[in-house]
Amino acid sequence: MRLFTHALAVLGLLTAVTTANAQKKPASQNLEAAIDPVVKQMMTEWHVPGLAVGVVKNGQIIFTKGYGYRDIDKQLPVTPKTLMAIGSNTKSFTVVLLGQLVDQGKIAWDTPVRTYLPTFQMFDEYAGKSMTPRDLVSHRSGLPRHDFLWYGRHYTRPELVDRLRYLRPTHGFREVWQYQNLMFATAGYLAETISGQPWDRMIRDQIFTPLGMTRSLPDTHGFVDADDRSIPYSWRNNAITAVPVRSLDAAGPAGSIVSTVDDMLKYVQFRMAHGRNTSGLHLSVKNEDEMQSAQMVVPGAGYWPGFDLVSYGLGLAVASYRGHRAIAHGGSIDGFISQMSWLPDDSIGVVVLSNRGDDNPIPTMVVQAIYDRILGLPPIDYIAKQKTADAETAHAEDSTQAALRAGQKKGTQPSHELSAYVGSYTHPGYGTALVKLVNGNLEVSMDDLIAPTTHYHYDTFELGDAKSLVPLKGLMSFGTNTKGEIDRLLLPLEPTLAPIVFTRSNK
Repeated sequence: MRLFTHALAVLGLLTAVTTANAQKKPASQNLEAAIDPVVKQMMTEWHVPGLAVGVVKNGQIIFTKGYGYRDIDKQLPVTPKTLMAIGSNTKSFTVVLLGQLVDQGKIAWDTPVRTYLPTFQMFDEYAGKSMTPRDLVSHRSGLPRHDFLWYGRHYTRPELVDRLRYLRPTHGFREVWQYQNLMFATAGYLAETISGQPWDRMIRDQIFTPLGMTRSLPDTHGFVDADDRSIPYSWRNNAITAVPVRSLDAAGPAGSIVSTVDDMLKYVQFRMAHGRNTSGLHLSVKNEDEMQSAQMVVPGAGYWPGFDLVSYGLGLAVASYRGHRAIAHGGSIDGFISQMSWLPDDSIGVVVLSNRGDDNPIPTMVVQAIYDRILGLPPIDYIAKQKTADAETAHAEDSTQAALRAGQKKGTQPSHELSAYVGSYTHPGYGTALVKLVNGNLEVSMDDLIAPTTHYHYDTFELGDAKSLVPLKGLMSFGTNTKGEIDRLLLPLEPTLAPIVFTRSNK
């Protein structure tokens, strides 16, 4: 749940710090002095307005601090109590709810979902019959992301689940690991169906309340009016820009929680205790073991750079960090990126929340810098490594654009007047796409997703909107029937698949 200078000249270090006793924990005592310059440099390099950091060791909170601003215009500082969206770190909370249902004997990890949701179907019939709760939360459904089914859309959670049957997979069931938000929305819907309670209420009553996460919210409702909350920011047109708060109601179980570093440290301490705790939150040791055990190998290292031998458990990544067993997960949604991680054998846990979205790499880099200093490992120049990676990404994007321009047939015209393309087009999964004529150009919209177009060649148009955080982009094309009438629209909604075909529903 994956979605931009005026330079912030000097980022003031804003404070709320708890450190350990110098005689007992010298590494922790020196942590602030060790990481402050690194964090400040990272924030300046990547134009991050605000950051909150928390560290636990041996079951105790040894460090919390806010850096920079939660509101640039008002110069309001970030604190450990500042509310920020945690994005896909929500996923592990949804898995805890499933684990509680397993402990109660109401579901089983390896019983088909269709046992509990009789109408559940996938495009792949075998996947629909065989999908289990374990499969839902380990990214092995065979589906690519298909994020434009939920991002900016108005479907309810049951409607999202019902539309899965129309989404084409790219791999066979359980064949490869592919990050997938819709399966976690389904997992939340499963928990709701079995328990008879809304997902957001279960998150509050069964996780937030027993852990004392008093400031956390299951979604963004109430977030805008909350005290000490951060504005979401994006880096766009060489400037930091405030962006709207994203509501994720239908896909909430995949990424809608809003929290603070103080509250998230309570959650990380609970997970690090591995089911052996007195918090009042009930989850068996057996199920915690399942969640923190590898289920699927993650190919490559793109999702958690710096972490090796990466696999995925149940809502958590299982990896190695410089030879130390590690559990980690990140989260990204409009204007916010988070990272939580712990080293089980070293009893160290870190939470980092930030208020700049898009390609902000800082949360993971801060986690790594903290691990290195507490463990006494030789520091790695993560800033230089990330700059190299950013340059490679920029080069790849330039190459993509060059190929797009090279493929364009100059001097061609649409086969019809633009008014002939205007209309409503439907797909059984993605729903309705509306094509309008706006200021002399075609525009396509799907609920809150709106993309202007420019003519590319023939009956193909280039999508793009510099004002959109996660834009519809690429090439859309129109097809004709044997009478020469425009009867279908092809939209590039899932980059790993051929364009999705929408059939014209009116003339």
